[in-house]
Amino acid sequence: MKPEDKNINPYNVLKIKEFKHFILGRFIFIMGLRMTGTVIGWWIYNLTNSPLALGLVGLSEVLPAVSLALYAGHYIDRNENRALLLKCVILYVCCILFFLFLSDSSSLKTFKPWTIASLIFFTIGITGAIRAFSGPTFAALISKIVPRKDLPSAASISSATWLVASIFGHALGGFLIALLDIHYTFFVILLFLIIGFVFLSRISSKPIYMNVSSSTTWQSVKEGLVYVYKTKEILGALTLDLFAVLFGGAVALIPVFARDILHIGPIGFGWLNSASDIGSIIVVTLLTIFPLRKHQGKILLYTVAGFGVFIMLFAISKVFWLSFIALLISGAMDGVSMIVRGTILQLKTPEALKGRVMSVNSMFINSSNELGQFESGIAAKLMGIVNSIVFGGCMTIGIVIITWFKAPTLRKMEY
Repeated sequence: MKPEDKNINPYNVLKIKEFKHFILGRFIFIMGLRMTGTVIGWWIYNLTNSPLALGLVGLSEVLPAVSLALYAGHYIDRNENRALLLKCVILYVCCILFFLFLSDSSSLKTFKPWTIASLIFFTIGITGAIRAFSGPTFAALISKIVPRKDLPSAASISSATWLVASIFGHALGGFLIALLDIHYTFFVILLFLIIGFVFLSRISSKPIYMNVSSSTTWQSVKEGLVYVYKTKEILGALTLDLFAVLFGGAVALIPVFARDILHIGPIGFGWLNSASDIGSIIVVTLLTIFPLRKHQGKILLYTVAGFGVFIMLFAISKVFWLSFIALLISGAMDGVSMIVRGTILQLKTPEALKGRVMSVNSMFINSSNELGQFESGIAAKLMGIVNSIVFGGCMTIGIVIITWFKAPTLRKMEY
């Protein structure tokens, strides 16, 4: 960062009208999606009483998301981002309409619980395919809306609003399940998605930087992969996140802790589900105001190790407030990783490669979160709920130790 950049007001970017529409639309849209995740987790566990089924939710989403990620990046760079994003939102709306059908009382009487669960898994698979395109498109669109000098601020604010939306989505999902039941909660989610669509539609069409006739699909995909591989700061941050979250994710099993261990019901479940995001938003807000100036690589490694420690504390806790604090702090640690990774991606990636690099990032993130959810379900089945999460925390710390010695470029990284 140049010395004169240190005095830049991080909130100047909010004066850009299209960026405000982007942030508001994304905020409401993400809040609806996070509410959906909360409702699906509670719904699936009550339908099946199986921790493994919670893991299958993650597997259902990650398979199409990862399978399509590389092609999605190629497609995003070749097509106008704003129009593509609006199409993705419309497809999400269609999926919510199907969940409304499945959660209706007549469907519950007609279909057996595992039949409904199977249809949920199928629909989640469709949302995973949509997310392969929507997530990287959101990220790629930022640099087309704001000037380069404002990208660090825009990336931090975008991450912060995403986390706030996630917090409200998780918590509101729990409250609405208790207040309205699952079926009517989907009506609220549908309303949020439509409002998000309205804000995003106010963004103007954006230029396409990629020369659409310059390469075949495979050559285009390969360019993105090669760039990520050669840019060691990006590769190191993505790899660390992949393996740390793969083994350290406990979010998938929160419905089990809420109902069977902590006995807190849907409202407590909503708050517990949002604890990590609350911790993340606190840190992201602080880092937006007081950005990291140096030693970002070492700080990243320290905080990922801390993430593993507090995930283990959550596993052994039998008290709601201690479980909440453990997840809160683990989320704060994860927030540092989010800011460092997001800033590197925006600053290090050329516009012509934005969609492809963001899709590789999406593939890593989808793999870590959803495969981590599946791993949690399998590990819980084999080792028990508590032991599986303690094991995951230990593995996360082990990954950090290995990375510390095997990836000196990441350890010494500064921007």
